[in-house]
Amino acid sequence: MSGLSFKTEMQFAYGEPSEMAPGVHRLVAPNASPLTFKGTNTYLVGMGSLAVIDPGPEDQTHLDAILKAAAGRPITHILATHAHRDHVDGLDALRAKTGAKTYAFPHTARQAPRSAGIVGSEYTNHDFPLDVALAHGSRIEGEDWQLTALHTPGHAPDHLCFTLNGTGVVFCGDHVMAWNTTVVAPPEGRMSDYMRSLELLLARDDELMLPGHGGRITAPRRTVKAYLLHRRWRDQAILEAVRNGTDTVRKLIPVIYRDLDKNVVGAATVSLRAHVEHLAERGLAACDDTSSIDATIVAL
Repeated sequence: MSGLSFKTEMQFAYGEPSEMAPGVHRLVAPNASPLTFKGTNTYLVGMGSLAVIDPGPEDQTHLDAILKAAAGRPITHILATHAHRDHVDGLDALRAKTGAKTYAFPHTARQAPRSAGIVGSEYTNHDFPLDVALAHGSRIEGEDWQLTALHTPGHAPDHLCFTLNGTGVVFCGDHVMAWNTTVVAPPEGRMSDYMRSLELLLARDDELMLPGHGGRITAPRRTVKAYLLHRRWRDQAILEAVRNGTDTVRKLIPVIYRDLDKNVVGAATVSLRAHVEHLAERGLAACDDTSSIDATIVAL
C-alpha cells in the first residue's frame, strides 16, 4: 500500500468566512456531494483590494456570502483554478456585481469535445468569460498581494495552482486534497500530466496548501509525496491484477476498489481508465481502446 491517509475533519459554517492565513479567508459553497465533499472552497485574498479564487457554483446565497465577506472592499480579480462547473459557474454573476476581471488558463480543453460522462458539459463549463489568459509563471497583483500561476494539468488540462508570493501558501484547486484522491478523468484528465504536476509541487517548499474542497493541508511536501506513491502503487496493483487474469476496466473495479461506495463508481471507473492509459503510454501494458471499460488489457 501507499500509506496515503485522508483527513476529513473540517471546521466551517456555510456563509461564514474562515481565516486560513493572514489576508486569506475561505467560504464553503453549499454544494456538498460525493465528488465535492462539503462543497467548493472559495478564497478571498487581500486586505485592501481582493482577489476571489474559484467563485464556486451558481448559487445566490454563496454569491451573497462572498459580497458580504468582502465588507465593502473592492473585488478586482476573479481567478479560476480550472473550468469545472463547481468552481466557475458562479463567475458570471460575481463579475457582473463587481466589474472584476477574470483570469484563467485558456487551454485547448475549452474547445475540447463535450464528451459524455464525468468530463462532459454536465461537469465542465468551457464558456465562462475570460478577460486575462494566464500561463505558467504568470503574475497577478493587487493592492497588497501578488499571486503566481503554476500550470498543473492532470485533473484538467487547464488546471492552475496559485502561489501567494512571500507567504508559503499555495491554492492547489483540485490537484491535491486532504479528504480524498483527485479524480483524473480521460480524455481531459491525463495521468501522466497529473504525475508530472505532482512532481512540480514536490520540488517546491510550500508551507500550506489550500485546496478546492476539504480542509487545509499543513504538510504539503509530505502529502504530495504520498499522492505520488499512491498513484505508483495503483499502477503496480493494476498490472498485477491484469497478469492474474483481470483484463478489463470493468473487471478491475471490484478488485482495485474494495467496498466501493456506489456514488463514486463513475469516478473510480474513469480513474482506472486513466491509469491504464498511463501504463500503455509507458509500454507496460497494451489496450486497443483505453476509452472502453470492456477492452482487453494485456500486461507487457
